[in-house]
Amino acid sequence: MSAGGFCKLPNGTVVVALNLPSPAAGTPGSVRVLVHARNRPRALTRLRNLGLRAVYLRGNAAPPTLDEITAVLHHPDGLIWRTAPTGGTGGPDLAQELWRPIRALLGRPVART
Repeated sequence: MSAGGFCKLPNGTVVVALNLPSPAAGTPGSVRVLVHARNRPRALTRLRNLGLRAVYLRGNAAPPTLDEITAVLHHPDGLIWRTAPTGGTGGPDLAQELWRPIRALLGRPVART
């Protein structure tokens, strides 16, 4: 079962964080996905529209940290990921890993204009 949680921001929007099994073929482990949206159902709909159909948020066991909230608010898409910590707390190697746009995980081509 995936862990996840949410945080409601002062302006009424939410940041949803989910630990999901890696959807990339041949990649073991899990990923931490962050979504910024108007409300929790809309955040989950954004993920389902990308092909992650079995995404549910049950409870608030692993809400986003302040650093995660800052990262997703500063990303233009409001949808980012990185590998999930294995032991509940991020080790020194996880602290160095950067957040990536969701299309890097799902293999979507980047639109260049």
